[in-house]
Parts: sequence; structure tokens; C-alpha cells
Amino acid sequence: QALHRTANFGPAILCPLRSRAALPDLSWDGQQFWLSVSVTMEITPDYVNSLTSPTDTFLCPLSANIYKIDFIAFKIRALSDEGETVLFDIRKDPDEEEPPIDDDLDDSVRSIKYHFGPKFLKYPTIGTSLEFTVGEYPLHNFRMIERHYFRDILIKSYDFTMPFVMPHSNNTWEVIYTMPELDPDLKQAIIECPWETRSDSFYFVQDQLVMHNKADYNYAPQ
Repeated sequence: QALHRTANFGPAILCPLRSRAALPDLSWDGQQFWLSVSVTMEITPDYVNSLTSPTDTFLCPLSANIYKIDFIAFKIRALSDEGETVLFDIRKDPDEEEPPIDDDLDDSVRSIKYHFGPKFLKYPTIGTSLEFTVGEYPLHNFRMIERHYFRDILIKSYDFTMPFVMPHSNNTWEVIYTMPELDPDLKQAIIECPWETRSDSFYFVQDQLVMHNKADYNYAPQ
């Protein structure tokens, strides 16, 4: 059961966001994250793959999505030799009016909370289907990097690439996740500490960050 789903469920700019801890000498008002050009940095795939804990902030603004990538449906299912079990399935209302991109929108618009329960941790393989549309520009090397953490422990990192996406197209991205074998003590801690398992999903086009979504997970009994 997902408790909250964003309009975006779940690209050539510099993304001038860095964690608060990394900027001890800069003023911080809790709302304004844009920094001067002198301290901006390009967020690359290598950089996000080097992260050892969830980010404190989103690493690019909503306006980074210049390709108008819109996630319109998402399904999660457990896979086995006997077949598949649908765990989560959502589709955006086709009549829903898309709000204009506004960097001042609350961060909740790109965050989600999932309550899966402990059984989810027993599945060896998970499949997802992400349906999305694209605007007037094609996508070259559309890449998703997903980093999953329990507290500050990296549990698993996934990296998938779609080589090309046509402009003005409706697409379905099928992804298969091999679930990590968790130490029994770590698995029990994950179950006993709801919402302390988190993920960052980074979306790149030609190695430039265009979207960043976050998720929190609860594996306690429902």
C-alpha cells in the first residue's frame, strides 16, 4: 500500500544543490537551496553512485525536466516460477490537468511513502512497469540510478539505461530487480524501524540530471 504518490510517481543543466552538511560556511534558511555560481557543481552519475547515504535535499529543481518527462502509470509486482503477484498499481487520471512546473512547489510533489509489510523482503525478484510520456525532445541514454539505504547503510544500488526515446511518445519501461540477500539482523532492524529505509531515484539524459525523486519505506506488519 502506498500512502502518498506524487504526480510524477517515482533533463542539460547544472543542478546547484548540495547537502547542508557540505556547506558549513554558507547561510541556510531552510527553504532557498540555490547557491551562487561559484559553488555550484554538476551532479553526474559517478557522483550519485558514490553517495553513502540519502541526500538531504533534492539535487535538481523541478525545472530541470526540460524534456517534459511525465510518469503516468506505475506497477510493482513480485515474480516467481508460479507467476506474479501485483503489489502496487497506480495510473494518473487522464483528465487530470497537469500543473505548470514551478520550482517553488513543496518537495512532497516528488516524494512517496510505501507500506509494503515484512513479506516484501522475502521476494527474491521484483518487477516494475513505468509508463511515461515525453515532450518535443528525444531522450538519448535515459538512465535511472536508484540507491536504497537503511539509515546510512547502502543496501542496494540499481542502474538501468534506455538508449533512446522518441519525442512525443508514450513508453513503458520494464525493470527487473534482483533483491539483495539481507543479513537476518539487518532485515529485522528494517522491519522494526518503519520509514528509516529510503531511496533516491536519479534520472539522467546524456549524463545530465533531469529528475530526482525520493521514497520512504515501511516493512512493519500492516
